[in-house]
Amino acid sequence: MALTKITNDLLDLGSDTGALELPKGTTAQRPSNPVEGTLRHNSEIDETKLETFDGTDWRKINKVPEPPVIDFLLVAGGAGGGYIGSAVEPGGGGGGGVIESLGVSVPLTTVLNIVIGAGGGVVTYDAGTNGSNSTIDFGSLTAIGGGGGGGNASYPAKAGGSGGGGSNQSTSGAAGTSGQGFAGGNANSGAGGGGGGGGQAGGSPPTSNDGGKGGDGYQSAITGTLTYYAGGGGGCGGGTSDADRGPAGLGGGGIGGYNYANGSNGATNTGGGGGGNKVSGTSSTSGGSGVAILRMATEIYSGTTTGNPTVTTDGTDTILTYTSSGTYTA
Repeated sequence: MALTKITNDLLDLGSDTGALELPKGTTAQRPSNPVEGTLRHNSEIDETKLETFDGTDWRKINKVPEPPVIDFLLVAGGAGGGYIGSAVEPGGGGGGGVIESLGVSVPLTTVLNIVIGAGGGVVTYDAGTNGSNSTIDFGSLTAIGGGGGGGNASYPAKAGGSGGGGSNQSTSGAAGTSGQGFAGGNANSGAGGGGGGGGQAGGSPPTSNDGGKGGDGYQSAITGTLTYYAGGGGGCGGGTSDADRGPAGLGGGGIGGYNYANGSNGATNTGGGGGGNKVSGTSSTSGGSGVAILRMATEIYSGTTTGNPTVTTDGTDTILTYTSSGTYTA
C-alpha cells in the first residue's frame, strides 16, 4: 500500500483497498510515555480492540456508549394523623406512596429532575393533612402523598399513597393508591384505626381502648441494606395508659396518642405517617417527608448533581440519596 506524505502532515492513502497496520500489543506493552492522540490496537481489551491516549488515560474508541441503567426508589410525603381534641379518637396518617423501578435505561446527558414531597402539616381540628407527591420527571414517576387520618364524622379519613385510618366516629379507613400503598384500618367505637403503610394495611383496634397499629412500610434493599419506607401512623387509643397507643408501622410511622399523651410525628425522609392525636389544646401530628434514591454502576456514574444528595457506594455501585429536591445528569 502506497503512503504519500503531504504538506499538511496527513497521510494520503490514495485508492488502495488494503488496510493500515497499527501498532499492536497487550496492555502491559503500551508505550511508557504516550502523547495525546496516540492510537494502537490492544489485543486484550474487549470488542473494539482500538484505543487512544487522551493525554491522561487510555480510552477505548469506536464503541457506541450504552445508555446508563439506573434503579429508582421514590417515596412521597406521609400524612398527618387526625386531631379533634375531644372525646374523639382519631386515626393514624397513611404513609407516602412508594414506587421502585429497577434496571431503567436512561439516555446519556438526560437531566433527571427530582422533587421530594413534604409530609402532611398539622391541623387544629380536622382529619390529617395529606402528604405531598414526590416526582422524577423521567418516565413521569409520581409517588402519591399519604392520606390523612380521620377526625370525626365531619372529617373522615383521606385516601392517598397509603390511606388514613378511620376515627371512632367515622370508622372506615381510606383507600391507598394501587401499587403504591395500602388502605387505612377501620376503627371501632372506642379507638382509631392505624394508617396504611407502603407494604401493609393499617390495623383495626384490637380492643375498644387500644389504637390500631400503623401498617408496615415497603421494604427495599436499594441502598444495600433492607430498609422499610412509608410506615403508617398508629391510631389514637381510647384508654388511659401508654399501652393504649396504636403502634407505629415500621418505616417511620408515628405512634398513636391516647387521652393523656400526644401521638408522634412521622419520621423525616421516610414517608412515615403521623399518629392519631386527641390531647385537648394541642394539634395533630405531621407526616414525614419523602425521599428519592438512585443506584447505578460506579463506572457509569457521571458525578453531575444538584441538591446535595448523599453519595455512598455498595460494592461496584454508587447510590445517591436525595432528601431535598435536586437533579442528576446521566
